[in-house]
Amino acid sequence: MDLELLLCLGIVVLGAVIALAVARAQSGARRGDELADARAEAQRWYERLGGQLMNLHGEEPAVRQALADAGERYNAAGSQLEQARTPHQFALARETALEGLAYIRAARTAMGIDPGPDLPPLAAARGTGQLTREREVDVQGQTFKAGPQPGRDTPYYYPGGRFQGRPVPAGWYSTPWWKTALGAGAGVVGGLLIADALFSPMWGDPGYGYEEGFQDGADYGDQGDVGDQGDVGGEGAGDFGGGDFGGGDFGGGDFGGGDF
Repeated sequence: MDLELLLCLGIVVLGAVIALAVARAQSGARRGDELADARAEAQRWYERLGGQLMNLHGEEPAVRQALADAGERYNAAGSQLEQARTPHQFALARETALEGLAYIRAARTAMGIDPGPDLPPLAAARGTGQLTREREVDVQGQTFKAGPQPGRDTPYYYPGGRFQGRPVPAGWYSTPWWKTALGAGAGVVGGLLIADALFSPMWGDPGYGYEEGFQDGADYGDQGDVGDQGDVGGEGAGDFGGGDFGGGDFGGGDFGGGDF
């Protein structure tokens, strides 16, 4: 092999090495930009949540409960931000902060003041709809109520999520029955019975009715893996499990996509 051919091969190899190094540098820069953007986005919503918590106070049970839930999400988001190292982890912290702000809006509503501007939709609440009318059911000797507005009997707000695969719409509830540690021996099985009673037309008061498409939209069978709360909400669910509800990444299925 003559010297000229060796020189040509060397130039080709050198060019390939340089091109690979440039590509890697560009890819690293893009990843760095994505990480910085994700961190800034999560931090923005986290700081907004903290500011709202500092400025709001109320004595009504619904207000106190909503602010307490918002405070829990604030603490959880702060912990997630400290531990986040990837864009995905920062996205989880952002979701937790947004959930906290959803509780802030609920507290402001309960106080009778403007809830403020709309928030980006919560991933965990996608397809779960919201309550538009009051519900009351008896399950295992207990009465459970739900409705679109806060009240003496419904002081617990939830921005929408999933309980063991069941879509649970946003609204106000008489008790946080979705928490498996709830008394009266409810547990997971009891929680499923409550979800069925409140949101299934077969169990609920037929006079209240539901949006058309319920049967097509809701699948109470296999709805994907349901976690026990992981990164979001500080209480353990799969990714974007949504506060107190489990649900794997973003959850699946919906309640016909409508309101209740």
